This record gives sequence, C-alpha cells and structure tokens, in this order.
Amino acid sequence: MNASKSALPLSSAGPQPASQRQEVRCAVRFPLALPVMLASDKGEIAAITRNVSASGVVFELASPVKAGLEIRFSLRMPGEVLGTPHDVLVNCQGRVVRCTRNQSNYLAASTIDEYQFAEQ
Repeated sequence: MNASKSALPLSSAGPQPASQRQEVRCAVRFPLALPVMLASDKGEIAAITRNVSASGVVFELASPVKAGLEIRFSLRMPGEVLGTPHDVLVNCQGRVVRCTRNQSNYLAASTIDEYQFAEQ
C-alpha cells in the first residue's frame, strides 16, 4: 500500500501574519520511542522516534541532518497502538523537512511520502 497526501487549507481570506497562523495537522500523532536506522545516500544514521503519524515522524538523533535529505526507514509499530494482535513492520520513504537542536541532541522532522506494510 502506498500513501499519497494532499491537504491544503482552503481559505478565502488573504495570508495571515505569522503570529496568527496555526499549524494544521492532517493525522493523529502517537508519542512513540522506537529505535530506527535511517538510510540515505549519505549512509546510515541511528535514531529514536519521538512521535509518529501517517504523514510524518520526528526523530531524535546524535548529529544534525540537512533538510531535503531523502531517507528510508522501517518502523515496527506496536500492535496495541494499531489495534492489531501483532506488531506490524512498515517500510517508509520520506524526506527531512527540518532539523533543530534540543538540550542534548537533534530533532529531525520527516515526511512519510510512501509506505508499504511488510509481509510477516
């Protein structure tokens, strides 16, 4: 199964000042800390998820990554989160949209542009 997303807010009013804009989320986010390896043409990077949704993931990393980097990763989603009797392995492709520093590490937000459930 592949995912494609298109969610643009519709508004007849002109652009709003940054102080009045609200972030629009298309999917519910789950606060999950899952170990994951991010693969790109730059190599592999160990990370931990901080939250996961159908459209994106926030990863915690030891070093920064550049916005625009295309990545591949697999997530073993817990069955109790999905409401299934078993964990589900999901292979994902996406790209980093931002990376910021927190107290001790970096937080990188990534889209999930395509995903496929693995046979188990």
